[in-house]
Order: sequence, then C-alpha cells, then structure tokens
Amino acid sequence: MSRLNRDVYIAIVLLVLCGAFFTASFHIREVDYGILTPAAWPRIILVALTILSLTYLIQSLRQGAPPADTKPFSIKGTLEKYRNPLWCYGLFLAFLLTLDYLGMLIGGVLFVFCLLTVIGGASKRNLIVHALIAVIMIGAMWALFTYALGVIFPQGEIFTTL
Repeated sequence: MSRLNRDVYIAIVLLVLCGAFFTASFHIREVDYGILTPAAWPRIILVALTILSLTYLIQSLRQGAPPADTKPFSIKGTLEKYRNPLWCYGLFLAFLLTLDYLGMLIGGVLFVFCLLTVIGGASKRNLIVHALIAVIMIGAMWALFTYALGVIFPQGEIFTTL
C-alpha cells in the first residue's frame, strides 16, 4: 500500500469529531414544547457532515500519496499558496469586527461581495454579478430568518440612527 496523504488523516479526524459530536447530541436537554427535539437539527447537520467526511476519505484514499515537494520553504510562497483562505479569514474577521456598526444585512452583503470579488476577479461583468449574488442571497437569508423564523439579527448603528 502506498503512503497515505494528509487528507486521509484529516478525513479520519473529521469522522471522529462527527462521532463525538453525535454522541454529545444525546445529552442535549429535552423540552416540553415544540415539534422537533432540540437535538434534531444538530443531528441532521452531523449526518450531512459525516457523509461529506466519508466522501472526503474515499476520495483521499483513491488519490494516493502526493508527489514530494522539492521547493524550499519561503514565507512568500506559503502566503501565495494560502492566499484565498487567508482572504476568507481576514474578510470574515472584518465582518465580525464591523457587525455592531454595519449590522447583519449591510455587513453580510459587503462581506459576500468583497469575498466574491477577491476570489473571483474584479472585471466589470464580475462586479455586477457579485453585487447581485450578494444582495439577493443575503437579502433572502435575512428575510427568511427575520420573517419566517422570527430570528432577530444585529441591526447595527446605521439602521438604529435612521
């Protein structure tokens, strides 16, 4: 058998975590009201994550060991390699830091637009598509949670002063 790649180890860790969280879901306190138990949604999400982790494990096992990396370590090379995840984390941090001021609706639209633009490119056509996706998806999610589910998102100081 060939040497396993790191994706196999990550998939195994994810499967173990899914199992631990699923077991922990049996310790969620039951309440006397509502149709579903409080543990229903976490279990549904954990089943989906387990299926995805199993798929990840199978694909990782089929792929085999990666070729040996002959490039020497450099900070510039590492930053270039992980550019997209670093942008995702940085923009999400900016979203969280500005959430109290901008609120969920404006901050969410700006976050999705900026993230799509950074990762997907900034041509004139792409900017229009990114703006439409950001406004429609965040607006739909906000409306669903606000009106259908009754969840109150942070409004931000902009909407409270208007």
